[in-house]
Amino acid sequence: MAIVHMKNIVKRYGSHLALDHVDLDIGEGEILGLLGPNGAGKTTLIHALAGIVGFDSGEINVFGKEQQTNLMDIKRQIGLVTQEITVFTDLSAQENLEFFGGIYGLKGEKLKERIDETLAFVGLTEHANKLPTKFSGGMQRRLNIACALVHQPKFLIMDEPTVGIDPQSRNHILETIRQLNEQGTTILYTTHYMEEVQNLATRVVIMDKGHVIADGTIPELVHKIQHEEKIKLEVEEPSDMLLEKLRKLEGVKQVSLHGKEIHIISQVGAGNLDRALSIAKDFGEIRSVSAEKPTLEDVFLTLTGKRLRDREEE
Repeated sequence: MAIVHMKNIVKRYGSHLALDHVDLDIGEGEILGLLGPNGAGKTTLIHALAGIVGFDSGEINVFGKEQQTNLMDIKRQIGLVTQEITVFTDLSAQENLEFFGGIYGLKGEKLKERIDETLAFVGLTEHANKLPTKFSGGMQRRLNIACALVHQPKFLIMDEPTVGIDPQSRNHILETIRQLNEQGTTILYTTHYMEEVQNLATRVVIMDKGHVIADGTIPELVHKIQHEEKIKLEVEEPSDMLLEKLRKLEGVKQVSLHGKEIHIISQVGAGNLDRALSIAKDFGEIRSVSAEKPTLEDVFLTLTGKRLRDREEE
């Protein structure tokens, strides 16, 4: 059963069309991974769904209710984890949860119980009386998540919740998300880390330029480009001329450079592995070569022409 139904959503900022007739359903119990390059419209979609911004036309239903006429009731059942850390730095962790729990109508013994449960769930019980300014980046992220969970939302929206934290904190947050989903929470998850989506998502939606351009499970999306293969060449001295020659090979759809490694998306059976090796040898030493089956990253690159994360972000 779909708990979110978005139909024909249009959102403009002046002359910029941020959402261009978007259709999206989210099924109960899913972890839906929402991917897209910068400027694809992901944040606008999230803000429209959460009722933070209006939209120009279309229809949004959440929990079977029309959003615009039931907005406050719907908001009480949604949790939003923002990309920016939105906690009060002059309040302790416990006081932050008291504030956010109070906004959602919790009080008395029920509020205290939920604060204790939520702090334990995100691993911050021992730090309940500390200010967020004394926390590490990962602990601040976990408190940010806790503030969105204290009222036990049925539907949780998470906008890049692991930005800028260490691997241990990231793993802790990902495990928290799995546990929430196992307990019945439906989750919409955006990230610039492809491996997070691969490890978490039961379904993936890819957006670009305000459109939904792909929707399905990871195997379903990968199957769409099974007629392609990925060739990796690590060379001593990559050059623009080498890349240009590789792009001109018949059957080659995409050539991109990652450090000294060249990634080539080519039509299966085109024989481009041998041709690419022959061309690359004329430009110096080849350190390694491999041919692989396509991955979700390759689907994203094929459909958008971009990587999910730019090299300078890594």
